[in-house]
Amino acid sequence: MFTCVADEGGGASCLCCQPALRSAERRITLELSRRGMMGGAASAIAGRGLASSAQATATPPIVFTNVRLFDGRSPSLRGGVHVLIEDAKIKDVVGGSLGAPEGARVIDCGGRVLMPGLIDAHWHALLAGLSITEMMTSDVDHIIGASGAQAERTLMRGFTTVRDLGGPSFPLKKAIDAGQFVGPRIYPSGAMITTTGGHGDLRPVSDLPRSPGGPTSDFERHGGAAIADSADEVRLRVREQLLLGASQIKLVAGGGVSSPRTTLDMLTFSLPELRAGVETAADRNTYAAVHAFPPAAVRRAIDAGAVCIEHGHLMDEQTAKLMADKGVWLSTQPFVVEEDQAPLAGQSRINFLKLLAGTVALYPLAKKHGIKTAFGTDLLFSPELAERQGLMLTHLKRWYSNAEILKMATSDNAELLALSGPLNPYPGKLGVVEPGAHADLLVVAGDPLQDISLLAAPDKNLVVIMKAGKIHKDARASA
Repeated sequence: MFTCVADEGGGASCLCCQPALRSAERRITLELSRRGMMGGAASAIAGRGLASSAQATATPPIVFTNVRLFDGRSPSLRGGVHVLIEDAKIKDVVGGSLGAPEGARVIDCGGRVLMPGLIDAHWHALLAGLSITEMMTSDVDHIIGASGAQAERTLMRGFTTVRDLGGPSFPLKKAIDAGQFVGPRIYPSGAMITTTGGHGDLRPVSDLPRSPGGPTSDFERHGGAAIADSADEVRLRVREQLLLGASQIKLVAGGGVSSPRTTLDMLTFSLPELRAGVETAADRNTYAAVHAFPPAAVRRAIDAGAVCIEHGHLMDEQTAKLMADKGVWLSTQPFVVEEDQAPLAGQSRINFLKLLAGTVALYPLAKKHGIKTAFGTDLLFSPELAERQGLMLTHLKRWYSNAEILKMATSDNAELLALSGPLNPYPGKLGVVEPGAHADLLVVAGDPLQDISLLAAPDKNLVVIMKAGKIHKDARASA
């Protein structure tokens, strides 16, 4: 949800138009192709002097003892449990006594709650950690460094996995996976695919008019969005993102909050264009998540074969029933107050106020019709706002029990991520504590099944944070 506003002179004041960032881009990419930009950004990450851990050093087994377990699915805790971690996976979950393997590290949790790491199904890894001003005035090395720092803060908030729904996050993902940065697992979408004048089209007006099939703009080469105005162009853009490493595709079917040249009730892609994107993703055995707010946009996406709708805040009863009948996922965000978004003005604020009003009806509709619902936050362009990631979970208390909220942010979200099939960058089970699952675990000081607000204060209440069998925080002594 990036803002680009033309100034009085016909220029624009957004990131895509800033000479400083354009100069930095040219320096970092050496004027290569967009694919080359990704390689150049990866080189910039490596150039920060961080050692790669692609060849992971074997770590001894770890045993969590004296825990009360939330397994990601059950509505109640299970006491007297021991959890054995070996080779970054959960080896065993047993009641009673468990003889620790030789050389194992034993972590006595003191009766605290052990649970799966949280999953944010709608995050923007490169766009959350810097203000608009910093994005406009900083060089690429700084932007990448800030993104890495925000990735670590994301993990320290207990989010061990995120689905990135727009932005050139491929280099950051690779750096985290290689151990060059600390951060969550990232399921990248790459550039969101939109139409001329649609949400995400942040080009300055100087880039218009564009000939059909013409060259990409500077803005598109930054990797935030890709413009397509025909079914053939949609197929091309989808294939490009899949080539770059997308695990799923983001299609934009309407307007967006922080795109001041759009409104929430508008539609963009035609049915054949949407179908081209959905089918091209399906050809690679993955899926397209479709950004849509009004009922008409949601229904058009479903008619095109979409299996996941992003947002949907203006949905009506008929559309909700259709989603449920078709088994379509709703990946949405519990925006309930203006503080859940960076300060907005003009059409952007009008759009957000409509979204807020829609939230009140959206979740009851989803519950009434049994729509498969995922939790995400979509927090952008503010380090302070990003800190609300756990707080956003507490907004769901208006409609869900704490157990339902925790399940949504763990095993339910993991079920959505698994739709990427063979393009899943982290094959295996996420969001659960059971044998064979990835060892992404949190130890909580208190019972989040009784008080979900514990997760809104991670510095205080997350005592242990583990991702892929590696402990990134152990504050038991001070808790």
